[in-house]
Amino acid sequence: MDTLTPNIFVYNMNETIAFYKKLGFEVIMTVPEEGNYVWAMMSCGQVNIMFQTFDSLQNELPEIKRETGGPLLFYIKTKGIRTFFEKLQQERVTILKGLEKTFYGATEFSIADNNGFVLTFAEDE
Repeated sequence: MDTLTPNIFVYNMNETIAFYKKLGFEVIMTVPEEGNYVWAMMSCGQVNIMFQTFDSLQNELPEIKRETGGPLLFYIKTKGIRTFFEKLQQERVTILKGLEKTFYGATEFSIADNNGFVLTFAEDE
C-alpha cells in the first residue's frame, strides 16, 4: 500500500469546500468541472481528502448513510501548530479541544468540521 485518501460523504458540497479552504486546502479536481459538484478532491501539503455527495452513490451503495458526522477522527500531522490554531480561532471554527501537550509528546487540538467530523491536528514539538 502507498497512500490512503478518505472519501467523506457530505450533504452540502459548497459549504464543505468553503470550510476546508479555511484550513488551507485547495481544490484539486471536481466532478463536474463546473456547476453543482457531486465530488471534489482537496489537498493541503501531503494530505488529500475526497468529498462526495450522498445522492451520487445512494443507488449503487445504499449502505452509505448517516445523520451527521460519524465515529471517525482524522488525525493530521502539521507544522506551526500554534500559528495554525490562532488562525482557526479567527476563522471562528468550532474548537472542540484547545492546544494541549499529550503524554506522548505531541501538541494537539481538535475541531469539528461543517459535517460533524472531528479533525485533530498535531505537531511533535
